[in-house]
Amino acid sequence: MITITIVRNVEKAIIRFTVTGHAFYDDPGKDIVCAGVSAVTIGAVNAIEKLTGLQPRAVSESGLLKAETPHSHDPLRNDQVQLLLEGMVAALESIVESYGKYVKIKETFAEKGG
Repeated sequence: MITITIVRNVEKAIIRFTVTGHAFYDDPGKDIVCAGVSAVTIGAVNAIEKLTGLQPRAVSESGLLKAETPHSHDPLRNDQVQLLLEGMVAALESIVESYGKYVKIKETFAEKGG
């Protein structure tokens, strides 16, 4: 199963997310659930870079994607990042609606300072 963990701060802004596991919906290379989750999450990281000019800290390897939200001194840039990430969450929720047996989303709040 793929587990997506969304971590928010006290203002409910997304500060990081992690994607772990494999869907095992189909054979590797044919797994549309894995492909969909990967496209949405990696696409969000790439969109942040391309559209805001900010660089998320991200690590990607088989069965794992970790990304930390970049922060800017420009409030508009931060709002743009959040909009892109909330779009990512909405797309992932659509995948969960159809393939909830293979993917789940957990949302949590960061502890103080992190």
